[in-house]
Amino acid sequence: MIGKKRDRPAVEGAATADRTLAVLTAFRRGDASLSLAELSARTGLVKSTIMRLAVSLESHGLIVRLPDGSYQLDAEVLRLGMIYQQSFSLEKFVVPVLEELVARSNETASFYIRRGEQRLCLFRVETPHLLRLHIQQGDMLPMDSSATAQVLRIFGTQPIPAYAATLELPIYTAGMTDPHTASLATPVFGIDGVLMGALTISAPTTRLTAEYAKTLMEPMRLAASDLTKALGGASAKYGTG
Repeated sequence: MIGKKRDRPAVEGAATADRTLAVLTAFRRGDASLSLAELSARTGLVKSTIMRLAVSLESHGLIVRLPDGSYQLDAEVLRLGMIYQQSFSLEKFVVPVLEELVARSNETASFYIRRGEQRLCLFRVETPHLLRLHIQQGDMLPMDSSATAQVLRIFGTQPIPAYAATLELPIYTAGMTDPHTASLATPVFGIDGVLMGALTISAPTTRLTAEYAKTLMEPMRLAASDLTKALGGASAKYGTG
């Protein structure tokens, strides 16, 4: 697994707080409101307990009780969500993964996103080799037939084409953008399966051969899976060979 999980403190949470949070997190994307019966089914709590907890949640503006007796999320949830979005930094999730891939492969690792008919190098950690590709963060490259562009094109389409399930990931290409360049790329997803970008290892073809690329496929799959989970996504069932 990429990265080490922080140890949890050896302190148990308060049961009331756990039940309160269970009610709050029972709401899912697309829920306009939930009835007591639905909340009970999703949380495993009895209706009388939910009603007591709802009083506290209402007093903090987190949920509101509607005239028909159902509940919906209230404005305080939106405020907290906006604070989270402002504090969220993609860099703090992606760069450590790139650093670990460089340590594993000894080659350059990058994270690309699509911008129209070009791909943008958003983050990049360089190889320790003196012979390297002269690409920097912020550089725009064409949406050609390289592994990175293929990943952005295929998995950035909604819905994802059916043939994507037949692909072996990561995708390996050599000599597509430049005759002396090879790359290995795989998708990273976020919430609701939205493509966040392409995780890429690139190097001169003399070093990143097809044979060496095979040894990096599993570490890249694990890295992409870990990063996807960190970004709130679920790993797609692609590319196990």
